[in-house]
Amino acid sequence: MIARYVILAAIFLSCCRQAEKKTSWAEYLGGPDRNHYSSLDQINTTNVGQLRIAWEYHAGDSGQVQCNPIIIDSVLYGVTAYNHVFALHAGTGKEIWRNRASGEGAKNVNRGVTYWEDGDDKRILFAYADWLAAVDARTGTLIPSFGDSGKVSLKTGLGADAADKYVCSTTPGTLFNDLIIMPVRVGEGEGAADGHVQAFNVRTGKLAWVFHTIPQPGEKGYETWPANAYRDDNIGGVNSWPGMSIDRERGIVFVPTGSPAFDFYGGERKGQNLFANCVLALKAATGEYLWHFQTVHHDVWDRDLPAPPNLVTIHKDGKRTDAVAQITKSGYIFLFDRETGTPLYPVEERPFPASTLAGEETWPTQPVPVLPKPFTRQNITEKDISPFAENKEELLRIYHDAQKGTFRPLALNKMTILFPGADGGAEWGGAAVDPEGILYVNSNEMAWLLGLVNTPASGAQQQLSQGNVLYNTYCTSCHSGDRKGNPNSGYPSLEHIKQRMPREQVAKLIMSGKGMMPGFTNISAIERQAIIDFLFDEEKTEAPAKGSTIARGPYQFTGYNKFLDSKGYPAISPPWGMLTAIDLNTGQHLWQQTLGDFSELSAKGNGPTGTENYGGPVVTAGGLLFIAATKDGMFRAFDKRTGKLCWETKLPAAGFATPATYEWKGKQYVVVACGGTKLGAEKGDSYVAFVLP
Repeated sequence: MIARYVILAAIFLSCCRQAEKKTSWAEYLGGPDRNHYSSLDQINTTNVGQLRIAWEYHAGDSGQVQCNPIIIDSVLYGVTAYNHVFALHAGTGKEIWRNRASGEGAKNVNRGVTYWEDGDDKRILFAYADWLAAVDARTGTLIPSFGDSGKVSLKTGLGADAADKYVCSTTPGTLFNDLIIMPVRVGEGEGAADGHVQAFNVRTGKLAWVFHTIPQPGEKGYETWPANAYRDDNIGGVNSWPGMSIDRERGIVFVPTGSPAFDFYGGERKGQNLFANCVLALKAATGEYLWHFQTVHHDVWDRDLPAPPNLVTIHKDGKRTDAVAQITKSGYIFLFDRETGTPLYPVEERPFPASTLAGEETWPTQPVPVLPKPFTRQNITEKDISPFAENKEELLRIYHDAQKGTFRPLALNKMTILFPGADGGAEWGGAAVDPEGILYVNSNEMAWLLGLVNTPASGAQQQLSQGNVLYNTYCTSCHSGDRKGNPNSGYPSLEHIKQRMPREQVAKLIMSGKGMMPGFTNISAIERQAIIDFLFDEEKTEAPAKGSTIARGPYQFTGYNKFLDSKGYPAISPPWGMLTAIDLNTGQHLWQQTLGDFSELSAKGNGPTGTENYGGPVVTAGGLLFIAATKDGMFRAFDKRTGKLCWETKLPAAGFATPATYEWKGKQYVVVACGGTKLGAEKGDSYVAFVLP
C-alpha cells in the first residue's frame, strides 16, 4: 500500500511539474530546445487586439537590455542595463530583490539568467564581467559556498594566457544535472583568449570539464591547424558566445562556435580550423566529443554561428526524425540528425574565390545547403542600390569599386561588400519553432563595407605617438581613424570627447567596457593614459613604450562600416528587415513578411521597408508570433500561419530583446525588455508586460 502511495505521489508531482512548464518560461528562450515556444493559447488571433499593459517595471539604469527573462513560480528574473540581477512579482511587476554585484556601470550586455533548484536550494546563476555568480533565488544574496564567496572566474579553464585578456559572457549558461555549461565572449583580434567550452559545478563552482575548441596535441582536429596554434598567443577565439541547446534525455549539449581570431586574416592559422564555426555535439556530463559539422571552413568573414541551435522533430521521408536546426548569419539553415550529425538535406561543397592577400590560404570550398531555402537575399546587384537615395550616383561608384560576391575574401586597400552583413542574416535573437516543425526567423538585409590595410612597419609606427598607435590598434575598427565613429551603426563619435567626458570616466570605460564594447583589461595603465592623452590631444609625440601591445599581424581591419546612403538609410533597396516562416519538413518557405518600418519613408509611399532588428520571436499555441526587435520601437503580433499582422503597439523604448510569455492566476502575460539604445534608438529602462482585459 505504501509503495502504491509513493507511485501516485510521484505521478502527481510529475504532472504538477509538467503543468508548471506549460505555464512558466523556466529557461532562456523558453526551454532546453531553445524553440521560443509556449503552449499557452489564451491570447490568440481573435483577441490579441485587446492586449493592454498589465505592468511596467522601471530599472532606473537606462541603456541597452537584451534580456529574455525567465518566469518560475510567479517570479520573473531578469537583468538591467547595468547587469544588475533582479526578481519581480510576475503578476504585478513589483520588485522583490535586486543584486548589484556587477557594480554601478554596464560591464557588458546580458541576455538573461539560469535557474537551478534541488529541494529548498534554489539558485540564480548569472555572469558579469569575467565572473559567473550564484545567488539565492529567494533573496538575491550571493551563495558563499559557490566558488570564491559566490563567484568563479570564467577564465578558469581557458589557460594561463587568458589571465590578462578580455573574457565575459553575454548569454545564460545551460544546465545538465549539477553542471552549468558556459558560453563566453572573447576578443576578435590578435592576442584574443581561446574560447574553450567550460562546465562548472552548480553547487561548488568548481570546474568540471573543458572542451578545447582549438585542439591540443592528440585531440581530434589538431591537424587542421598549424602545429603550435593551441599555444600561439596571436591565435584565439573559437568561442561559443550565443548560448547552447541541450537534449537532456540523450545527455547531449549542442554548441555553436564562432570564428578564430584574428577574424579577417588567417595567414597565421592555415588550415580548416576545427572547431571554429561548428555545430558541435558533446556529452553534457563529460564534454566528450560526439560529432560536429563545420558551416564555414577557415573563416575570414566573421561568420560566427549567431544563435543556439533549435532542437526539433520533423516529418521527412515517411518518418519522424529528431533534428538540430542551425540558423546562420549567411541566411542559411543547416539541418542535422540529432544523434549522428548527418545532414537531413543535401549540402554541397561549392568552390569560391581564393584570397589575393600575401600569406593567406583560404579554403577552396564552402558548404551550402540545398534546402532549406535561404531566408535572405544572397547577393546584390547594381539594380539593388536604393531607388530613393539622394546620393545614388555616389553609392553606385562605391558599389562598382568594391569587391562583392558570396564568400569573397577581403582584399588589401579595397573595400569588400559583405552581404548579408556582419550582423546577419540571423543574429543572437535566434529562431522560434512550433511543434509542427515550422521555423520562424527574423533577419537583417544590410550590406557592410569591410577592408584591410597594411599594418604600419615598426619604423612607421614609431613616427606616431604611442597613443595614436594604440588608438589605431584598439579603437579604429569601431570609432574610425578620424574619431568620427559611425553613429548609424551604433559606434559613437569620439571627436571633442574632452568637452563631453572627464578623463576618469574615459579611463573607466576603457577598463570596463560598455554595451557591446569590451573592456580592455590587458592594456596597461601607461597605455591607457596614452590613449586618453591622444583622444584629448594632449599626448607626447614619442615612440611606443617597450612591450606595448600593438598590432602584430601584417594587416589591420578598417572597421565595421554599414553601406548607408547620405541620410543614414541602408544603401540597398528594401526590404531591410524580414520575418520568414520555413517548413523544416520540406525545406520550403511558407511566407515572408517585412519586419519594421521607417514611418517617414512609408509616408512617401516607400514602405513598409523593414528595419534592422535584434532580438527574436516567440511562437504560441494561440497561433501568434510575438516580436519586438525593430529600430522603430514597435511590438507586434503576427498570425503564424499566414504572416498577417494582427496587432502592434509602440513600446516606451525599442525592445531589442526576445519576449517571454507565461501564465499567472489563469491569465496569460507577454513581457519584453525595452532598453533601446542600439541603432541610435532612444534609451529606456523598463520591462513591459501585456495582458488581456
